[in-house]
Amino acid sequence: MKESRNKSIAIAGAGLVGSVVACYLAQRGYQVDIFERRADPRLVGSEHGRSINLALSNRGWLPLKEIGLESEVKKLIIPMNGRMMHDTSGELTFQPYGKEGQAINSISRGGLNMLLLNAAEKAGCSTHFNCQVEHVNFETAELKFRNGRTFSADIIIGADGAFSAIRSQMQRTDRFNYSQYFIDYGYKEMTMPASITGDHLMEKNALHIWPRGNFMLIALPNLDGSYTCTLFLPFEGKNSFENLDTDEKIKEFFATTFPDVIPLIPEILEDFHDNPTSSLVTIRCFPWRNGNVLIIGDASHGIVPFYGQGMNSGFEDCRVLNKLLDEHDDNWDEVMEIFQDLRKPDADAIADLALRNFVEMRDLVADDDFLLRKKIEARLHDAFPDEWVPLYTMVTFREDIRYSEALERGHHQARIMDKVMANPNIHEDWEKLDLKAIVDQLKPQ
Repeated sequence: MKESRNKSIAIAGAGLVGSVVACYLAQRGYQVDIFERRADPRLVGSEHGRSINLALSNRGWLPLKEIGLESEVKKLIIPMNGRMMHDTSGELTFQPYGKEGQAINSISRGGLNMLLLNAAEKAGCSTHFNCQVEHVNFETAELKFRNGRTFSADIIIGADGAFSAIRSQMQRTDRFNYSQYFIDYGYKEMTMPASITGDHLMEKNALHIWPRGNFMLIALPNLDGSYTCTLFLPFEGKNSFENLDTDEKIKEFFATTFPDVIPLIPEILEDFHDNPTSSLVTIRCFPWRNGNVLIIGDASHGIVPFYGQGMNSGFEDCRVLNKLLDEHDDNWDEVMEIFQDLRKPDADAIADLALRNFVEMRDLVADDDFLLRKKIEARLHDAFPDEWVPLYTMVTFREDIRYSEALERGHHQARIMDKVMANPNIHEDWEKLDLKAIVDQLKPQ
């Protein structure tokens, strides 16, 4: 074992990203201690109010494979091959996510977190719960907790989420740039139970969306036959959480906007009242490294959930960090500098993409021009798979393409498609398009 790997590493945060990076580092031979401000979720259950379902895609799968958990995680997922759109009359339209066999995967946050914690402990990590960070010494890598405990390490990694205590300490240091942006929308979760026979009441292998222009409802399948439904709605305004302040208004709202949902969620009022209304924030900051402390995942780049990449980008952080340790012979001083410079552009890119995809999901997925545009892009990808790759495919299924590269290529392709869609007869003539001429526009002029 290399001398450098005798280092002690403290990880703040026993959530998804903290557990994955702990597995990587323990497997490298480091002494790893994980500290979590909450109680052990394996004993008390998942935190109430946090998103129940997540969408696992390629960028998240690869790290899980590398730490040896692919077969175990497969037991927890339900593949979703595309979007199932529900209009106000109950009509359904299916939009595949990619080519045949490509899918994103619905997975329980709590179930995955417990699996990862067990894996981290099996790899040799020590876990410590009810330890809330109060102070960080960036040079000596010492943590002080509110319970009076202290812990000294060689390296500290802050993986403690969008409201990170480690990042909060960094914000008090000189020349640390930080911004948070809350969108005007919140979300509330409800449960669509399984049928009396335990089956799913809707298409199982799809992410269901009820797009309504200024707001939307989505539903992800669970292994027990239920669906986790999430309502995204403005905080204020006509159709808003603020306005839905009586049972009568809530029932009228759902009956008018999501009529096919009413018979499927029998406890809709109870869920609406009992489950919290949560906010949605984008976190940007830099630098991610101060002395012997590094922040990753949501602590360094929290994003809204509309591209399904929050967890996946955090897992990718872990994979990139591990790869850099390979390439730089575990020289942490070099690795932390390279890591933050490499990942910051990708973090900014996926943050922008996630905000933009919210508009697509709530406004455009039922639009005829948008649907035709996607159909043309799919045909271009089929004919020229290496030259024309749809933006969603680059982000979700091509982990070899960086987020920043996907954003840049997506902008270029969008400008070309704008010209294609400007054809006044495009809806009649789209099958006659010269696909090669369109792809040739990707080449430098």
